[in-house]
Amino acid sequence: MTEGLDSHHRDTVQRLFAHPASGNIEWREVKSLLEGLGAASEAEDGALRVTLGGETEVLRRPHGKDIDVQMVVDLRRMLMRAGFSADSR
Repeated sequence: MTEGLDSHHRDTVQRLFAHPASGNIEWREVKSLLEGLGAASEAEDGALRVTLGGETEVLRRPHGKDIDVQMVVDLRRMLMRAGFSADSR
């Protein structure tokens, strides 16, 4: 499922599915991945509107550079519905 992704995006997918959830996944990496998948567009308020796996979420840029655990959980769910898994390479 990750054939069209570059190595940086594949690495981000792997880290999103890692257990325990990594606290070092940067927002810019997640945004780049979602834009690379063609699943994201910027909303008027600067948030990121993501449509993936049959659902749409609005993700807000975190205060720091890293995303929080709840965003990891939300992204895992969306990626799994879109056909990604912890074994995606």
